[in-house]
Amino acid sequence: MESLEKVKQFSKSITTIKDELKKDVVGQEDIVDNVIIAIIAGGNVLLEGVPGVGKTRLVRSLGRVLSLPFSRIQFTPDLMPSDVTGTNVIEKDEKGKMNTVFQRGPIFANLVLADEINRATPKTQSAMLEVMQEHKVTVAKQTYKIEEPFFVLATQNPIEQDGTYPLPEAQMDRFMFKLVVKFPTVKELAGIVNMTQITLDETANAVIDGKTILEMRELAKTVPVIDDVLTYAVNLVSNTHPELPDCPPTAKKYIKYGASPRAAQALITAAKVRALMCGNYNVSYEDIQTLAYPVLRHRVKINYNAVNDKLTVDDVIAMLIDDTPKAKA
Repeated sequence: MESLEKVKQFSKSITTIKDELKKDVVGQEDIVDNVIIAIIAGGNVLLEGVPGVGKTRLVRSLGRVLSLPFSRIQFTPDLMPSDVTGTNVIEKDEKGKMNTVFQRGPIFANLVLADEINRATPKTQSAMLEVMQEHKVTVAKQTYKIEEPFFVLATQNPIEQDGTYPLPEAQMDRFMFKLVVKFPTVKELAGIVNMTQITLDETANAVIDGKTILEMRELAKTVPVIDDVLTYAVNLVSNTHPELPDCPPTAKKYIKYGASPRAAQALITAAKVRALMCGNYNVSYEDIQTLAYPVLRHRVKINYNAVNDKLTVDDVIAMLIDDTPKAKA
């Protein structure tokens, strides 16, 4: 009975968050849902979309709604790792003595927007992605922990590739989701124009705090996953590997590289949060299938056959879902 109440409260909190975000963000319901799932699950998100579709506004508004400090880093080719993590500086105290003090970088925030992450050099990218993975910064043998909850939303422009440094597959794997922000519909575009004519500032109110998010994360960890659903999720990830002897024809024909074990971990962790969002206290096949797209689209590398047949990564994932049988009741 207590678990049922917690599930209801969880679902209610998510609805409240989404209602507040609607004051600042028009449309993009799937993007909002998946970003909230990633924050609660403790993952990071890679957002791909053309400029001006509201990526920065979404993160700023999330910071307000969740009562979390927000930081924005604009990635450029001349950005150094110390510009992200921080560095030691020499300061003079009241007595005139020189001391080394650590000056924290913009990464020390609960919500971090890494804008156009593919514009920075590999050295700066790796420093950023190390913090995402470890949730700590090490400078001159001294380690500084990042306060939880910690969430990075990185953006990249799919159109302009001049002067960019594409993220290697191993670093892309550190993102729980890759979300593609589509251009708004005519109705949504009209809503955006009307909203911004009134004010360019965010108007959403704080409805939750970091402590509550961590409590929601702990509750999500307790959501049960029956063996059949777990096996389905694992088989789906395994079916992305064309080198395995029992892989489906889709993988052999269209996939060059498959997803890592992190994909299976992300799929289950995120599915637990989505189950609670939908008011359920168990993970379903639908949760796995819905989240397969954001979890796998940056981890699966399609080959020339797929490109030649005019198939996208999402098309191949849909075929893999069809190829992966559910357990018989």
